Amino acid sequence: MTLEGIYTPLVTPLTDTGEFDFDRLSDLIERLVGAGVHGLISGGSTGENYAQTVEERLTLARFITDQTAGRVPVIVGTGAMRTPDSVALAKGAREMGADALLLGTPPYSVPTEHENALNALAIDRAADLPIILYNYPGRMGVSMGEEFLDRVGRSRNVIAIKESSGDINRVHLLARDYPHIQMSCGMDDQALEFFAWGARSWICAGSNFLPEEHIYLYETCVLNGDFVRGRRIMSAMMPLMRVLEQGGKFIQCVKHATAMTGIPTGPMRPPLKGLNKDEKRQLDQVIAVLKTTIADIKAGN
Repeated sequence: MTLEGIYTPLVTPLTDTGEFDFDRLSDLIERLVGAGVHGLISGGSTGENYAQTVEERLTLARFITDQTAGRVPVIVGTGAMRTPDSVALAKGAREMGADALLLGTPPYSVPTEHENALNALAIDRAADLPIILYNYPGRMGVSMGEEFLDRVGRSRNVIAIKESSGDINRVHLLARDYPHIQMSCGMDDQALEFFAWGARSWICAGSNFLPEEHIYLYETCVLNGDFVRGRRIMSAMMPLMRVLEQGGKFIQCVKHATAMTGIPTGPMRPPLKGLNKDEKRQLDQVIAVLKTTIADIKAGN
């Protein structure tokens, strides 16, 4: 499996009572597939996986896989605190016909490199599916270091890594020392740098609500090699990157922005709460300017 293009970690639309809103999720899937995204991810942190049971996560993943019907790859997240839960998610993904797994470090336990590798390999054995590693030490507590990569990288199933550390030196390390593991951008404000160092995919929550603009940056840099125009597009997107992280309200911002595109996403599950009026207004303004600016760039202005 080759990762090429824009992969959207789906938000989870909810009803006012916190139940899954499958009608709105169906609308979102159709919107994204129609816009041309190259793959969908179920059960990522953007989808509020931490607030869902294993059974709920499998129900969501099965719905997404069935709704997508093979039009684009579906990747199922297996991140969980307990290895048996991750194994159950991996087995379920295989049974439902998912294309790959997104495999992160168990949060909170702070495993050693050796322990983390054994956890990953147990999940690998459970499903025998292509695996995209997910390095996000800001949420998981530890990084997938060289000892880990050397061990798990020997598996034929480990095909890629979503790098979300924010450390640009990790991009250099992966590009130079682990070329057999495809590097996927997982740090939105570094997308241009990832593409310059050979990444050919971007797993980006912002594509829930701006799929065409994210695809445009990917096509400009990766397919056309036009980094002069790419810098202009990235410059237009940077204010959005900053607002998405306002006060740590990343998921809240993504769900509000998705709702503003006409697909209601409902509330977050506790403990998260929605944006206030000022935060919504700021995000709306940033998105409006971004869309206008990138439209001008597309028009050759």
